[in-house]
Amino acid sequence: MTSSRLRTVLFDLDGTLADTAPDLAYALNTVLQEQGRPALPLATIRPVVSHGSKALLQLGFAIGPEDSAYAALRQRLLTLYLHHIADATRLFPGMLEVLDSIEQAGMRWGVVTNKPASLTEPLLEKLGLSARAACIVSGDTLSQSKPHPAPMLYACNLAGSQAHQCLFIGDAQCDIEAGQRAGMKTLVALFGYISAQDDPRRWGADGMVSSPQDIMAWISAYEAAQQQPVCN
Repeated sequence: MTSSRLRTVLFDLDGTLADTAPDLAYALNTVLQEQGRPALPLATIRPVVSHGSKALLQLGFAIGPEDSAYAALRQRLLTLYLHHIADATRLFPGMLEVLDSIEQAGMRWGVVTNKPASLTEPLLEKLGLSARAACIVSGDTLSQSKPHPAPMLYACNLAGSQAHQCLFIGDAQCDIEAGQRAGMKTLVALFGYISAQDDPRRWGADGMVSSPQDIMAWISAYEAAQQQPVCN
């Protein structure tokens, strides 16, 4: 009989593990001002951060990849962001203690993000997490990215776990879909970048957490449930 106990906890990066919105907002607002446009409030930018540079440029300039100006604006945005990648970015309050608790419980943890490796790796390095993570899978590590399950399964392999022994935590519907398609347990990080138009209750996750501190409580309850005898 295979064990259903959790061995690995995987995190989305932006809006789940770390609050990256302030530095991404700085980059977008700098590009807007360079183009003669007014800066946007952080509260306006924050809900779209988890959806990447495409969503940020759509918000700021109402353009997409098919527009002639898109490539240059995107490159400028990413260059600015890289140069300021950890100026104001911090782990969400309580998240460092969650990572400590995961390790103390004998489990491993890692990151699966759609952020390109050229941004993921320097950010995690500056946050002091690179050496601690059992796996770091970026949006361009494989040819597929979330919501495709391939990055999730690749992370499982790197962490030495099977999919049913993994929990994936994210703040976007594509995170939950990716985890489900890979056969993992999933949690919605309600403290992340969720817009007023989102309805996480409809995403079908195994649970929702309002703060990082709730993660370990959910894991403890799940583990306890696995120990209950099943009556036939």
